[in-house]
Amino acid sequence: MAGDLLPGTQLPSTVHLVTEFGVSNTTVQKALAVLKAEGYLTSRQGKGVFVRDRQPFRVEIGAYLTPTPGGYSYELLQVEEVPAPNEVAEALAIGAGDRVLLRRRLLRHAGRPVEIERSYYPLELAAGTDLAGTQRIRGGAPRVLADLGWELRYFMDAVSSRMPTSEEIDLLALPDVPVIRQFRVAYSHDDRPVEVSVLVKGSHLYELLYRLPV
Repeated sequence: MAGDLLPGTQLPSTVHLVTEFGVSNTTVQKALAVLKAEGYLTSRQGKGVFVRDRQPFRVEIGAYLTPTPGGYSYELLQVEEVPAPNEVAEALAIGAGDRVLLRRRLLRHAGRPVEIERSYYPLELAAGTDLAGTQRIRGGAPRVLADLGWELRYFMDAVSSRMPTSEEIDLLALPDVPVIRQFRVAYSHDDRPVEVSVLVKGSHLYELLYRLPV
């Protein structure tokens, strides 16, 4: 993760690792197996063991990842009115089970899935807007909210980690690693919560960068 071993680098032989670290062959094999299961190493038949071909993304937590050819892209999976989950209802200051608009997307980088995003909006704000449509939104949700008079002022993240669900394993093609879960509440003027997002990403792919005033 520190980049000391560059993507695609071949690891030394098991004999070399045994000598370098002063451990048994069994210990080396177990360590390599763990790193393979976590997605950091790959084996190539008849060639050896190599560092995976990509390093973690270092991303500003507040940055909007602009779609670009060969870079980031979004796949819209679902747009639907749904009952608000309890934590979403509490964050939006609405009644438990009140209906909200859900937009569920899959974020890709260079064609590879890297994040599942679920964003929830109060129906009184989102109904009849571009947020309720299935087309790509120019400028994203922040532009739509700003046009409605609810420009985003700040957000708060609750960050946790857990093991992935079976759906997350499938959609993100995860190895045996936990996921990072960001529960993000975005606020407009007068501290009005206007968007709740649940962002799930593989822990082996991301480093989250925080820039805060002192």
